[in-house]
Amino acid sequence: QVQLVESGGGLVQAGGSLRLSCAASGFTFSTYAMAWFRQAPGKEREFVAGISWNSDTTYYADSVKDRFTISRSNAKNTVYLQMNSLKPEDTAVYYCGAGSIYPKKTDDVLYWGQGTQVTVSS
Repeated sequence: QVQLVESGGGLVQAGGSLRLSCAASGFTFSTYAMAWFRQAPGKEREFVAGISWNSDTTYYADSVKDRFTISRSNAKNTVYLQMNSLKPEDTAVYYCGAGSIYPKKTDDVLYWGQGTQVTVSS
């Protein structure tokens, strides 16, 4: 069965960095676009960053552009999110998702991971 397992979340001070990983199994990872979303308490799940199947294209929400970097290793069936210069407003549960088109909305995602908590203190 399809599984997406996020890891790497935790508590970090404002201005710090974290790298999230999402390990995929149960589907042909290398043929899917991948993306990261996040959801804070009481808020809707929102798009963070996306990447094409071969890493040819990346795209970001304006709120994280120039601070976050998405990447992937098809050999390892893993997608990453490097988060630098973290702000308290980045605090959320972060989810990875897979889509047959570039995921940018929650409805574009076919498969979801369980999420990993990121907390940025001030």
